[in-house]
Amino acid sequence: MAMNHLSRLRPLLCQSLLRQVRSPLVATSRVSEPLLLHPNTTVHPAACKRLYATKKAKAKAKGQSAKVNINAALVEDIISLDEVKGDMAAVLNALKDDFTRNLSIRTSPGVLDHIVVTTQDGKFPLNQLGQVSMKSPQLIMVNMSSFPEATAAATRALRESSMNLNPEVDGTIIKVPVPKVTREHRENLAKLAKQFGNKAKDSLRKVRSTAVTQVKKTKETHSEDTIRLVEKQIQQMADNIAVDIDKQLAAKTKELLG
Repeated sequence: MAMNHLSRLRPLLCQSLLRQVRSPLVATSRVSEPLLLHPNTTVHPAACKRLYATKKAKAKAKGQSAKVNINAALVEDIISLDEVKGDMAAVLNALKDDFTRNLSIRTSPGVLDHIVVTTQDGKFPLNQLGQVSMKSPQLIMVNMSSFPEATAAATRALRESSMNLNPEVDGTIIKVPVPKVTREHRENLAKLAKQFGNKAKDSLRKVRSTAVTQVKKTKETHSEDTIRLVEKQIQQMADNIAVDIDKQLAAKTKELLG
């Protein structure tokens, strides 16, 4: 009869013990002293179910490293974090500029503004040497009458651009047929966008590597913990810019492929 009562009490005892456990990651629950249920009967509680962290929870905890937020003024004698941040931001801005100048599927006179013409007197933007206008949605005209001697150089710059242009010369007028936006052309632009993205990440890695090298040079005058924290801050800054690069690339790819 006593054993029958004990078997009924075991689940209740187990639940009572579990309510006392504060952390879900505790592996087991135990009591140091036996439970006395009867003057002549000593009963030990049944083993409770162990609670383990799932693999997913462990992976999530592993991936969440502590964020670093160093006061730049306190480490100026090691490195200027503001300058590093500016150099990294410049990489992102250069990518945006490349996307705008080279990967537009919309036709307008300004689409040729980024074309640089190399002449004997130096390099000049096309729109400073010639007057650019839209003859029709399928044709751009460049009037080189102000600098006729640069007509050949301007034609060459247009042809060698990444815009797949095939300019035709008529005296001092350069006719630039606008390529038809085919699916193949869109896919080629998307590939070019990826190349620009990879180029930006390479530039970002160079900025990070240069900054880390500069920090390591001060290890003789600063503690190892300080050097490690500054390096971690630089890596964190680079990671944030890398995320922005991926976002810009994804948005541009979506725009190009439609």
